[in-house]
This record gives sequence, structure tokens and C-alpha cells, in this order.
Amino acid sequence: MAAVGIRDVRKAFGPAQILHGVSIDIADGEFVILVGPSGCGKSTILRLAAGLEALQQGRVAMQDRMVADGGLGQSLPPELRGVGLVFQDFALFPHLTVARNVAFGLGRMEAGARAARIAEVLDQVDMADYAGAYPHALSGGQQQRIALARALAPQPAILLLDEPFSGLDARLREQIRDDTLHVLKRSRTATLMVTHDPEEAMFMADRIYLMQAGRVVQSGSPDAIYHRPVNPFVARFFTATNDLGGVVQGGAVQSPLGLLPAPGHADGAAVQILIRPESIHLVAAGGGDTNSRIVPAIVEEVRFLGSSKLLVVRLESGENRSLTLRVRHAGRHLPELGSQILLQLDPADALIFPEGREGGDLYRRASTEIRALSAG
Repeated sequence: MAAVGIRDVRKAFGPAQILHGVSIDIADGEFVILVGPSGCGKSTILRLAAGLEALQQGRVAMQDRMVADGGLGQSLPPELRGVGLVFQDFALFPHLTVARNVAFGLGRMEAGARAARIAEVLDQVDMADYAGAYPHALSGGQQQRIALARALAPQPAILLLDEPFSGLDARLREQIRDDTLHVLKRSRTATLMVTHDPEEAMFMADRIYLMQAGRVVQSGSPDAIYHRPVNPFVARFFTATNDLGGVVQGGAVQSPLGLLPAPGHADGAAVQILIRPESIHLVAAGGGDTNSRIVPAIVEEVRFLGSSKLLVVRLESGENRSLTLRVRHAGRHLPELGSQILLQLDPADALIFPEGREGGDLYRRASTEIRALSAG
């Protein structure tokens, strides 16, 4: 059974059209993430699902029950939709203890059952020892856990999360989102979460809906979206890329890193070639795959990233001399600045799209933001 069905939702604020016919499905127990650049409409979708914004066009169903129909002007209020909400600022009541914050949505329960449920959810989020504490005495990570416990306490069929980890520092964010994911998987709660962080989406989601300018550009599993992007916007959103160009001849396109198959592209067609830094490998002299070209390069920059290194290299041969590429290297050996290295690309890792498939100011603005999010 579908936990959430959002159909052809459209939304405008004054003359500005924010959503253009968005449709999303969430199965029972599924963790779905809406991701995209700032301003693409993802938080508006969440607020429409929660009943915090008026639906103008389209429909929203939850647990096979229609909760909003724009065409009929019908909408259930948030408290009757059976959803739990966790916001970016957690919205805890400062004058209430942790236990009383969690109890907020349990007013109709008998006192004994309510106390048992509070203890149960606080134990789920490893906060059982803080029942009598006040929010101001908790760290950001602890406040996030309490906000999650409060949302789960009434046992909602659907949980809606709006950028719940964005206020946490990087190391704490990684731990808290991992803990949150375990709690939600154990509870089998259908979840829709909004984030602008591509790494967070990949880490947490069963399925991802990537949005751009009020539309869903691609949806699917993290693996499918990462390895089979439908256009350059999708490819660039989840990682930085080396962007090259070429012309298809005989079903392939020549690149600085070798001949790349280009199935589905007509001979003579101009194409974009996107190569992720981790798809370019360092090889030893005499090594590598004999079916792929080995290209010499000079190391111009080295950036240490812990488990990997980001190299900026300049190609050293032929007409591509002076072309620079970014290479992510996971080996222990760290090449020295100015040293020569040998590079090789598996042709299957190259992403090839028609030239001009995306264009205009909107695309350029989105690409700039994506590169900033994906840097390093």
C-alpha cells in the first residue's frame, strides 16, 4: 500500500510558479528524499504534504485516503493527517522538559500508557536519561533526537523531515543521521525528507527525487541516479565533473583520455563528455588495462581529503597538452607536486550527453550552486 501519493501538484506564490506538476509516491516503510538546489520547490512539497500550505492544484493522498484535492478545494488540517513533523530548527518547547515535549502529541492517551510510550521513544533515540532535562541544557544533536522522538511518539504512518540535520556540525551530522536512519528503519515509518545535500541523500534514501526549478528531473535508487543520470544537471549534482566535448564518429567520440563509445548518438553530433574525478585512475608504468589509453600528466595541485586525495593534473601529450583535470585518488601513495603520473579511464565510466541538452541562465545558475555543494 502506498503511504503517500502526491499527484500533479502545482503551486504559485503570486505570479511566481514554484511547482510545475510534481508527482511523488512513497511506499509503506520507505525512506524517500527530495533533493535539489535551494529554491527548487522541495520544501514547498513537504509543506503541502503536511497541510501547512494550501494546495492549489493536484491531489495528496495518505494511506489511501485523500487528504487534499486542489480541484475540489478540500484539505484536511495537519493534525488530522496522521503525520509527524521534524523541522530544521527542531521547534522544541523551551519551557517543557524533554518528557513533556515528547508527550505533546499524546494528550488523548491514558496516563500510564502515555508514560510508557514516552519512555519507549526516548529509549529508541538513546535519550532515556534526559527525560527531566530542558531543551536549553541539550546539545544540538540531543535536541534533534528529542524532536525525532516527539514526532514518532504518536506512531504516525508518515514522517516528514525538513532539513533536519543542517544545523549540526559535519561530524555530529554524520553520526546523528546514521542513528536517525536506524530508528526509522526499525519503526518502519514511511518517511519523506528534504535536503540540499547530495551526499546525505545518497547515504539515507531508498529512493531519491531530484528537483530543479519546480520539476522532478529524475527519480530512482541512489545507485541508479548516480550511475545512470538522465542529463548533465543530474550528473553534476551528485559530484564534481571534468567537462569535455567532442564529435561522434563511427559510434564513438575521441577524448583526451581515449576513444569512448557513444551509443545512441548520431555520427557528426556534438556531445558533452562528463568524467567524474574518481573515474580517472593512476596506473604504474607498464600496468593498467591494455584496452584503454594511458595518458601522461603532471601533478599541479594536491589536496588531502582524508581517505582520498584530490589531484589537479595537467595533461602532457599531443593536442591536449595544458588541459587540466581533477582526479580523486584513494591510494596511500601521494604524488608529489610537479611529478609525472600516468592516467587511465575506463570508457564505461564516461557520461556522454548531447551538446546543448541543458542551457540558459537557469542551468548556469544551478551548475554554479552544484559545483559549490560538490567541491572537494
